Amino acid sequence: MTFRMPAEWAPHDAVWIGFPHLAEEWAGAIDEGRRDVAAFANAVHDGGRGEEARLVVNDTRQADIAAALVDPGVRILIQPLGDIWLRDTGPIIAGTGAARRARNFRFNWWGEKFVMPGDQEVGAALARTSGFPVDDQDWVLEGGGIDVDGTGLCVTTEECLLNLNRNPTLTREDIAVRLHQSLGIERLLWLGKGLVGDHTDGHVDNLARFVGEGRLALPVAAGDDDPNAHIYADARARTAAFGGVEIVDLPSPGRVEIRGEIAAASYMNFYIGNTTVVVPTYGVANDQAAIDTLAALFPDRRAVGVPARGIIVGGGSFHCSSQQVPS
Repeated sequence: MTFRMPAEWAPHDAVWIGFPHLAEEWAGAIDEGRRDVAAFANAVHDGGRGEEARLVVNDTRQADIAAALVDPGVRILIQPLGDIWLRDTGPIIAGTGAARRARNFRFNWWGEKFVMPGDQEVGAALARTSGFPVDDQDWVLEGGGIDVDGTGLCVTTEECLLNLNRNPTLTREDIAVRLHQSLGIERLLWLGKGLVGDHTDGHVDNLARFVGEGRLALPVAAGDDDPNAHIYADARARTAAFGGVEIVDLPSPGRVEIRGEIAAASYMNFYIGNTTVVVPTYGVANDQAAIDTLAALFPDRRAVGVPARGIIVGGGSFHCSSQQVPS
């Protein structure tokens, strides 16, 4: 039986969200990161109208800190974890209804770059806590490295999935077969490189996201100094050559610097909840345009902009920190 990964806009029971606790990973900005993450959880919870937001904290001290930041109704779940990026360390739930199973992929800290205790254990632990059968997969895959439209179509990047620091013995064809076996993926759109400054080796959820069946959102460069203009152009060319996929424009925030360095800032790191689409904002000119564009793309949901300059110090944004539990 094939278990397919649903599209993110399919109904959710809940979402796991990681909460920052390792101060050394946040360069003095852990309080800002916590506030951004808490605001994200509140937006997804949406006053009880959205799905259950499960804020995953490392210990009781972090639970107390989180409780002071989140709205009533946001569930605080104590579960040891390393970094907060549950899109990559959490399980991917495939299938629907009673047939759902947790696919627990190997995780090697983005090619052995940021080794932290707890990262390799948290996926199976979250799945079992939620009552899912756990299927351990024998190859490395991060959830941020793929995006799906629910019909068997998946987008990814060569920079990430073909990187020798992940699965050095697997070919492009091998990976396609394994994605089919694990997540029911039948068609694979390969983009090239990810964003400048992305320490994950080009995760696609910062570059391209499905916003409907066969509809792929791609960024539009913001000005002559947009550091990713060439990457966006290449992604468009590859998508057009692939065929059968409608390209939808989403603004780019352009050049965003954090402490003098180019940040991998992207509106593509939005999260599609049951009642809200949470959009990371950076205090730049295109913030409102990105929110308005996503509001038009998801008219059955409310698009909410949430500041993300704190969370990005830790290396990602809202989509990276979350993993949904499909209904």
